[in-house]
Amino acid sequence: MHGKAFLLVFVLASSFSFLLEEALEFIDYRARKRNGGKVPKELFGYVDSKLLKRTAAYEDEKYRLYIPEHCAGFVLSLVLVLSGYYVAVYRQLFLVTGSVYKTALLFFLLASLPEALLSIPFAFKREFDIERRYGFSKMTLGMWILDGLKGLAVELVLACPLILLAVFLLLYLPGAWWILLSAVYVLLSLGLSFLYPVLIAPLFNKFTPLEPQELKGRLEALLDKTGFQSQGIFVMDASKRSSHSNAYFTGVGKNKRVVLFDTLLDQLSVDETESVLAHELGHYKLNHVIRRLAAAIPLTVLFLFAVSMAVKLPSLYTSFGFEPETSIVLDGGRRVEAVLPYIHFIGVFLCGLVVAPFAPLFSLVANFFSRRDEFHADAFSAEVCGRSRSLVTALIKLHKENLSELTPPKIYCVFNYSHPPLLERIRALGKLGQG
Repeated sequence: MHGKAFLLVFVLASSFSFLLEEALEFIDYRARKRNGGKVPKELFGYVDSKLLKRTAAYEDEKYRLYIPEHCAGFVLSLVLVLSGYYVAVYRQLFLVTGSVYKTALLFFLLASLPEALLSIPFAFKREFDIERRYGFSKMTLGMWILDGLKGLAVELVLACPLILLAVFLLLYLPGAWWILLSAVYVLLSLGLSFLYPVLIAPLFNKFTPLEPQELKGRLEALLDKTGFQSQGIFVMDASKRSSHSNAYFTGVGKNKRVVLFDTLLDQLSVDETESVLAHELGHYKLNHVIRRLAAAIPLTVLFLFAVSMAVKLPSLYTSFGFEPETSIVLDGGRRVEAVLPYIHFIGVFLCGLVVAPFAPLFSLVANFFSRRDEFHADAFSAEVCGRSRSLVTALIKLHKENLSELTPPKIYCVFNYSHPPLLERIRALGKLGQG
């Protein structure tokens, strides 16, 4: 690719992604206006038009905030590139520090800073206006700030060593860094999965063992039946921040644990909670997590290999205004101009810029397989519990309590839903013939 080709791809892809996402959100908005108060026949007796109108109003509020946030983010991304912000930051940092490592650390921090700052007022309005007015947010300002600082600290602790390692590999192993970094990705993913339940999650929430009662007995019997070995069943104090509810299992090896939001226990019966947990265990028993990791590894290797080729191309840098030093090297018997390794970390960053706008297309594929897995986990829950009705009523309650959309447009779900819409799950469970 020559001239401004990479910049052109970035601008066109960013514009297409922006217009696609805006169109999808508008389609969803129009569907709510048409069907927001209509009760589907499968939900007669469970929901009423008043609840559906409240759900539509909640989603409309989020949509009205989404428009300026999305537009501002799109404009900012173009401004940062077209104004030469990244070039200026790199030049000044390298001039001041004279170190590739220090420049890389500070560059990635300053490169992400504008978008991080832009997100703050929108996140504040979402949390303290919309979520609070609809009865979800219990956050205090101090808690919100502290959570943000903790999240930033965790990101820095994880990102800084990774950036330094990547720069070292780029400098001293320019021909093999991509495969070594792929190995680091796998080890880091496994390490984080092991450490998250015991080191990271407790920074934000309190986890207490589920108290002995009928529910604990039922859930422990379910774990034994499915062969799920874990540290135990824990209740998370989610209600301290929000009334939204969920359940999940986390960790690997000896650190696996089942986590139930305290809000979930308040909203569901024992049968319903058992069915929800059985669904989560279905992901474990059906190897969904392992399969996703197995798919992610070769994709990561292929992506990093492609990046390793791109970072050598002078046109990648000159497209965005950088002026890299080059040398003549032999490539397949041909003499070609290649960028010197000391600036390859900038090339990795620029590859990320070019690829990021294609996220909706990647989500299209990932969500397809995720929705398929959710159907299978629903079927597993019905089979292991010997009934499907309690999962149906649990899903309905969770959608009601969270004011989740019941009838989103199909095209919107295809791009944005990692879980099937409620009615599709109800219909699929109904076909299983379980009581």
